[in-house]
Amino acid sequence: MVIAFIPVRGGSKSIPLKNIKPFCGKPLVCWNIEALERCDEVDEIIVATDSDKIEEVVNSQSYRKTKVYRRSAKNACDTASTESVMLEYIRYAQLPPDCIFMLVQATSPLTETAHFTEALEMYGQGQYDSILTCVRNYRFFWNEDGTSMNYDYRNRPRRQDFPGMLMENGAFYINKVRHILESGNRLSGHIGIYEMPDYTAMEIDEPDDWIVLENLMGRHVLSKKEAGKKNVKLFLCDVDGTLTDGGMYYSENGDELKKFNTRDGMGFQLLREAGIKTGIITSEDTKIVEKRAKKLKVDFLYQGKRDGGKLAVVKEICAQLGITLDEVAYIGDDVNCMELLEAVGMKACPADACENVRRIPNIHILSKSGGDGCVRIWVDLVLSNQSNL
Repeated sequence: MVIAFIPVRGGSKSIPLKNIKPFCGKPLVCWNIEALERCDEVDEIIVATDSDKIEEVVNSQSYRKTKVYRRSAKNACDTASTESVMLEYIRYAQLPPDCIFMLVQATSPLTETAHFTEALEMYGQGQYDSILTCVRNYRFFWNEDGTSMNYDYRNRPRRQDFPGMLMENGAFYINKVRHILESGNRLSGHIGIYEMPDYTAMEIDEPDDWIVLENLMGRHVLSKKEAGKKNVKLFLCDVDGTLTDGGMYYSENGDELKKFNTRDGMGFQLLREAGIKTGIITSEDTKIVEKRAKKLKVDFLYQGKRDGGKLAVVKEICAQLGITLDEVAYIGDDVNCMELLEAVGMKACPADACENVRRIPNIHILSKSGGDGCVRIWVDLVLSNQSNL
């Protein structure tokens, strides 16, 4: 059993009743509730509040899985911790020890159903006792004593070569009831990290946060919905950093090797079954890619395409098929993919794509890195968005 738990007080000082204040057209707390309602893995959603107004707003929505729990006054004051109300509800509801308990923060409204689903699937693999969400921060940090924390200032790295640091974004946390009761904390034991897109870094605490997050919501979440369903007829993919992890591997004989993900291969099969043409467009030119393309049974393979060559060849393919760029879906990870990404109808990048790519308007930033099944995630999104015109 999976319980999603959303604590929302009525006594916010910086933004009065912020949890039900309209955010992009609906009460703030409703964004997470609705994302969780669409998550098949979640069995029940509990909104813990001390406010009559918040309870009225939540109940007025006629949600299927959502219930309101009236938290005690003691655990609704300014000094009460989130853990205190979590423990109060767990004991009140007498939840079983192996129940999965997911703490969700209403102040992180950009969290989408796919994020909850993927994190719960990650937790279900049994590798971790608890999970938290993070984003990758590419800033350079310093200590107060004038020493750098995360880079060598004498050899300042380029942003695209810098791995960054993981920063807790507070979107949600996953644990089991027995661990929470034993530790008194939302996190315990062997902790795993579910990495989210960098635009989810902020939480709403102050009025200025509201303005920034509404803009981010419009650009990264609502824009995808407003774009509506696409009728994709051609699916194209980069190789290094997308189908692979971008690493360079060599055998004892000096032969170059690449590591591919089998789940991505199944994605290409699903595209074929849906009648969508497929192709690989890459700057590299290797026999390995040629063999992989043959195994994937792609319709088009173009290697050695640099400096605008990717977009030019895709225009040729579109002319051959009698389709437009708007009917093309493409996934790429680096600056040499940007021109094509900006031109096609549906675009995506791996979680570890370069910063400039992640900033492309309306791009889908996937939760997996290159070579880790990100292409399969993109295939599933493309297929689910088909308009079937």
